Amino acid sequence: MEKLNIIYGALYIRVSTHGKQEELSPDAQKRLLLKYAKENGIIVLDQHIYEEKGISGRKADRRPQFQEMISAAKSNPSPFQVILVWKYSRFARNQEESIVYKSLLRKKCNVDVISVSEPLVDGPFGSLIERIIEWMDEYYSIRLSGEVFRGMSEKALKGGYQARPPLGYRIEHKGCPPVVVPEEAEIVKYIFDRYVNEHSGIFDIARSVNALGAKTSHGKNFERRSIEYILKNPTYCGMIRWNMVDNTTRETKDKSEWILAEGTHPAIISKELFQAAQERFEKEYIPAKRRPSSTCKHWLSGLVKCPACGRTMVVSVTHTKTGHSYPYFVCYGYSKGKCMAKAAVSARKVEPYVLDGIKAATEGELSFTIKEPEPIKNSPELEILEEQISKIDIKEKRIKDAYMNGIDTMEEYKENKAILAQERESLENKLLLFKKKPVTKEEVAPKMQQRIRNVYDIITNDEFSIAQKNDAVKSIVEKIVFNKETDTAEIHYYYL
Repeated sequence: MEKLNIIYGALYIRVSTHGKQEELSPDAQKRLLLKYAKENGIIVLDQHIYEEKGISGRKADRRPQFQEMISAAKSNPSPFQVILVWKYSRFARNQEESIVYKSLLRKKCNVDVISVSEPLVDGPFGSLIERIIEWMDEYYSIRLSGEVFRGMSEKALKGGYQARPPLGYRIEHKGCPPVVVPEEAEIVKYIFDRYVNEHSGIFDIARSVNALGAKTSHGKNFERRSIEYILKNPTYCGMIRWNMVDNTTRETKDKSEWILAEGTHPAIISKELFQAAQERFEKEYIPAKRRPSSTCKHWLSGLVKCPACGRTMVVSVTHTKTGHSYPYFVCYGYSKGKCMAKAAVSARKVEPYVLDGIKAATEGELSFTIKEPEPIKNSPELEILEEQISKIDIKEKRIKDAYMNGIDTMEEYKENKAILAQERESLENKLLLFKKKPVTKEEVAPKMQQRIRNVYDIITNDEFSIAQKNDAVKSIVEKIVFNKETDTAEIHYYYL
């Protein structure tokens, strides 16, 4: 009996960001696409219905469902042979991206894109019509985007608020200006007063605000950037600032492009206080200098943890008047205003305790945890096995669909299912060879102590660099908690 050729399809449904467009709802698009698929003998599985709401079609990389659909189409073999859309504008509003993705799908994946409401004739003339439709969609999108931008600019110039309100405000009614939240406004006033009138540092302000139990508008503790955001936000003095950031690149635009206008919402602080804060900030602000991630200041870098909050204690270097320098550890949370304990400690004080602790672990009883190994990645054999198993998943779905649609008989379905089950079992047995068996502490204890001895030899040998010593310690130690009050160092070992 000759089998029918089964065609599998995917649906891509998208509703744009601008509700004024004349477009069908997601449910209406889905209903019409499924109707078209049924009438044309196309099988659509639930997992291949991709739907996005309120997302622009201008940029493909900002559409997660679109990217997931493209990724699925690029599988070998592709789980579907056609993508159905209500209109080509749902697929993309950028002609360049539309051409690139359609070419990729058709030439490399053998997947076609069909607009059910814009049927095309075969041949060169049909391709020409398709390009004209894409050009019109892009032109409409650009024109609409320009109209929206002009409308939002006009609203901003009139003092209309168009963003999520910051701490101290809330929106009570849609379309109305934000109103003041009294208890939050007090926090804002406190921050500006400390910064301008008391000349406090930003980290000190963050620590003091956290000590009061206050939270940011996102319900988190304050840190440097959250204090800076408040100090630089003109909303608090009754102003509107709009068009500051490029939505495409997320980069700050030149100040000449910003829109700054009197708002219609109430102010929390005076313009004089806000301006004073800007003058101090501009005078004292120094851009952070980034250092290479490979730079290592101490062989215990990244391992020493704060006994109060558990955060990493970063390494700083102090220079004396005599020209000498020595490193010390300070809690990262404290430096960011998140930890109230000043847990700084000299590296010269920590080192002997760690060395003694590691030496003792080479001889006496040892406490450590066993970490499960990371799955093997980038192995050609493993990738081939996983790909073959994924193909069986697809085959199993297809033979089931073939039976449910009356293409295969029950006997054919059972026979094909048994063959695939045997193939799956064989592949999964091979896959087990790539997975390590779990071990017990008793089994690996001798190996663990030998590893510790090797590390101890490295960190006590001046021939090794700081980076080499750091790598060696990190291969056996998860963290070190040093308590200078009790002069104790808890070293947490692990075996991998």
